[in-house]
Amino acid sequence: MRKAILVVLGAATLSFTLAATPPSLPGTIVDLTHPFDADTIYWPTAGRFELESVAHGVTEKGYFYAANRFCAAEHGGTHLDAPIHFSEKGRALDQVPIEQLLGIGVHVDVSSRAAQDRDYRVSVADLTAWEIRNGRIPEGAIVLLETGWSQRWSDRAAYLGTALTGAEAVAELHFPGLDPEAAQWLVGSRSIKAVGIDTASIDYGQSKLFESHVILFKANLPALENAAGLERLPAKNFVVAALPMMIRGGSGGPLRIAAWW
Repeated sequence: MRKAILVVLGAATLSFTLAATPPSLPGTIVDLTHPFDADTIYWPTAGRFELESVAHGVTEKGYFYAANRFCAAEHGGTHLDAPIHFSEKGRALDQVPIEQLLGIGVHVDVSSRAAQDRDYRVSVADLTAWEIRNGRIPEGAIVLLETGWSQRWSDRAAYLGTALTGAEAVAELHFPGLDPEAAQWLVGSRSIKAVGIDTASIDYGQSKLFESHVILFKANLPALENAAGLERLPAKNFVVAALPMMIRGGSGGPLRIAAWW
C-alpha cells in the first residue's frame, strides 16, 4: 500500500512539474501597432489623442506613484472597427468573439502598386495572385494588406493625402484601400476572420459610400486599421493576435496587434 501511495504521489508530482513548464516562445514576435501619443493620426473630423498626467512623483509616504487619464476617439491610431460601425445589426466591440481576433496570418503585399497609385485598391486579382504563389487562403485566416503606407506615419499629409482637419479635409483624402469586389470575394469565397490594412481605412481615401466596410461588416468581419510594420511579416505561416480595448457597445477601439512564427 505504501509503495502504491508513493507511486501515485510521484506521478502527481511529475504531472504538476510538466504542467508548470511554460511552453516555448516563438522564434520571432513582431508588434504591428503604432503607439498612441499627441502625434497619432486620427480621421480629420476627430480630435487628437490626449494624455493628461494625474500624478507623477514621490508621495508624502515616500514611494513613487504615476497615473494618467486619456481621451481618444474610437477610430484612430492602430484600431479595430467593430461590425456595428457600418452595420446596424453587426456586433459591437465587446461582442466580437475573442477567437475571431486570433488566427492564422496571411500577408498580401501590394506596396509596389500602391507606390504608383495613392488611390490603389487591393483587387481580387491581387488576392488570387497571392494564392497562386502560396496556396489557398486558409480557413479562419486574418488577412493583412500591406500598401507600404505605415512608413508614411510620421507625415500626416503623406499618410492621409492632406494635412487639413475638419469636414473639408475628407474630400482631400488619398490612400489605398480594399476594393469592394475583393471584399465581396473574401466574404463569399473564403472563410476568414478579419481583414487588416496599414492605412487609415479599409476603404480607399476617396470612397464616398464605404462599400468595403459595409460588405465586411454585414458579414460580421471586423477591420484592423492603421496597422504598422507589415513589411516585417512573411507571406504565410504566422499567427496573429489583434486584441482591442473591450468597450461595451463600442463601434471600435484602440488595438494592439502582434504576429509570431
